[in-house]
Amino acid sequence: MEPNNDVALDIIITNVVAVFRTRCHLNLRTIALEGSNVIYKPEVGKVLMKLRKPRITASIWSSGKIICTGATSEEEAKLGSRRLARSLQKLGFKVKFTDFKVVNVLAVCTMPFQIHLIEFTKNNRPIASYEPELHPAASYRIKNLRATVQIFSTGSITVTGPNVQYVANAVEQIYPLLFECRKMLR
Repeated sequence: MEPNNDVALDIIITNVVAVFRTRCHLNLRTIALEGSNVIYKPEVGKVLMKLRKPRITASIWSSGKIICTGATSEEEAKLGSRRLARSLQKLGFKVKFTDFKVVNVLAVCTMPFQIHLIEFTKNNRPIASYEPELHPAASYRIKNLRATVQIFSTGSITVTGPNVQYVANAVEQIYPLLFECRKMLR
């Protein structure tokens, strides 16, 4: 088994966070009273609105800024954001869907082998850090991709990055480093 052989790794996107603006002031009380699937949080100054299809949760502020979480792709995040804007328009607000941006993508991937975390951290200092007393995973930051990879000894990794392409690149970049520190089968 060589690290340069093509190994198909399934990268499963578990959460996409997106932001957009409505370019109008939103009355949270009106949304809470007339909207459906909403939770009003006046102590924080926001309303949570949930959509069933696609399954997303949106945090809505009175300034018109909306953060959508829970999508499993960038397209689903955009579709959910547009549906949310449409539901706000139906409540009587003059909403314009602007400044849409995917800000964070969380993905998980399982390597076909287990990993020696101490050896991995020693080989990749100061980029990698492993504090077993605080967290069971080693953390590896990839600055140019603005991605963070959490590596578990079981071979499972969690990747956080600004978009889906950067997350995929981060997995490609870290695979050879993990392959060097794999645990041999007994």
